[in-house]
Amino acid sequence: MKALAVLTLALTLAVSAPAFAEPIAVQFTEGVSHAFPVLRSVGGEKLAQGEWLQIARGDRVENRLTFRFRDGSLYDERVVFSQKDTFTLVSYQLVQKGPSFPESIDAKVDRETGRYEVRYKGDEEATEEILTGKIELPGDVYNGLLGMLMKNMPAGSSTTVQIIAFTPRPRLVKMLLTPSGSDTVMMGEAAVPAVRFLIKPQLGLFASLLVTDLPDVKIWIHGGEAPAFLKFEGPLFFMGPIWRIDWS
Repeated sequence: MKALAVLTLALTLAVSAPAFAEPIAVQFTEGVSHAFPVLRSVGGEKLAQGEWLQIARGDRVENRLTFRFRDGSLYDERVVFSQKDTFTLVSYQLVQKGPSFPESIDAKVDRETGRYEVRYKGDEEATEEILTGKIELPGDVYNGLLGMLMKNMPAGSSTTVQIIAFTPRPRLVKMLLTPSGSDTVMMGEAAVPAVRFLIKPQLGLFASLLVTDLPDVKIWIHGGEAPAFLKFEGPLFFMGPIWRIDWS
């Protein structure tokens, strides 16, 4: 609960009137895909087996990423988006529960209805809270899609988008996506060149003074004619441990 209180206060200071930025133009369309990523600690210990399924139906794409942890915890993220000219988030649902997460949450938002619903428990002993209401989603909101956006950004460029943070009531937070260097990522026995991107929340001065030790979130993207998402490193929830997603 303490972490949530700090996050809520920080975001209250950071978030002002919604900023309507330009959505990201589609350079590479998404299609049908099925993969089985692994979630590990920074030390290499396997924490969870993942599954990622993506289905494209015309301009609308649905994807789902799940991680089932060895301790019984569950991370389940469902995204529906449009890729007609620009990427647009249509709906989003996130489930986090179990010993690996400090709070349990089942949250969903829908652009067409303009509504959200959040089911939240601060700990196992707490009574579940149910929050509902209206939310206006700007065109640059991209929960669950940041890695995909990086594949479509012009080489060497940075951009600022927004995500919805559930505190537990949904709030919009600006995120800076910026390339920070070139690395070689081992994919099996193959050495693959990649651009390392950083994802940095734009909390503002006062919020940054409250939250001074936010770790970097890193994503590695292989560029070229067929760009690919290679690896993720960072927390899956606010002030969480550093975890690594190895993609295959």
